[in-house]
Amino acid sequence: MRAVVCDGAGGIEVLTIGEIEDPIPAADEVVIDVVAAGVNRADLLQRQGHYPPPPGAPGTIGLEVSGTIAAVGADVEGWSVGDECCALLAGGGYAEKVVVPAPQVMPVPDGVDLISAAALPEVVATVWSNVFMTAHLKAGETLLVHGGASGIGTMAIQLGVAHGARVLCTVGSRDKMDFCTRLGADVAINYKEAEWASVVNEATGKAGADVILDIMGAKYLADNVRSLAFDGRLVVIGMQGGAKAELDLGRLLSRRASVTGTGLRFRSVKDKGRILEEVVGHVWPLIEAKKVRPIVHTTFPLADVARAHETLEQSTQIGKVLLTL
Repeated sequence: MRAVVCDGAGGIEVLTIGEIEDPIPAADEVVIDVVAAGVNRADLLQRQGHYPPPPGAPGTIGLEVSGTIAAVGADVEGWSVGDECCALLAGGGYAEKVVVPAPQVMPVPDGVDLISAAALPEVVATVWSNVFMTAHLKAGETLLVHGGASGIGTMAIQLGVAHGARVLCTVGSRDKMDFCTRLGADVAINYKEAEWASVVNEATGKAGADVILDIMGAKYLADNVRSLAFDGRLVVIGMQGGAKAELDLGRLLSRRASVTGTGLRFRSVKDKGRILEEVVGHVWPLIEAKKVRPIVHTTFPLADVARAHETLEQSTQIGKVLLTL
């Protein structure tokens, strides 16, 4: 079968289309004929050699797909050949077929086309597990989302609004500000034109944000801690701004606040399955009621994978970039 393979680690020039063996499902796995695959920043890091897959995961890139069930393991219940689905992966999504543990497979929400469904697993699982299962965002609280126009950011804004939170976000352009406010963000801050922490302080009447979802890491740590409300929760899910920074414990203690670092890819199948059960139970009804939707910026055919990675590296997209097969 065709798949994206990397000739070493490096820039987009290492991405090529090659032939690999068709996957065979274990007893608790299914094989999916891939229709579309999501492109994520973790994919760029893996291509560069900075983010190897977990032990036992496919070496090919790709953390989420949509498609149809092609084969079912002997112990799998609830799935049949031909069923439409989307899935969260530990790797291997940039291929014509992928093998996935059954607990990591979800039905496609009613009203979502099969290609757009590939934009859902990674971002919805990330936002739900961090903002709601870890940080326990409540109605009436304030959520600050960094990277508001990203795939994760656009989903976090929508889910925050749908759950009655006031949402603030940071973005890098006027167009992204406008888009995020149309999604429901109360305040969108262009970090290139204003000191975002000062705007957050003013917008919250110096109270701060109850929950902060952060993709930047070290670069934003000090301002994030200063921007937390009493009993505030900072959840760090990325390190685009570096890995090491000084933590103001005095500020943290005085605010009774917490800092949590989490990841999704290296969780166990059982843990991922538990998250996805909540996603299907809590988020799919919002999508089917048209209160939340996948945001797809553009699609590329599998052969144009280098252009897809380049688009993400330039950070000009709003929402998700997908590969289609």
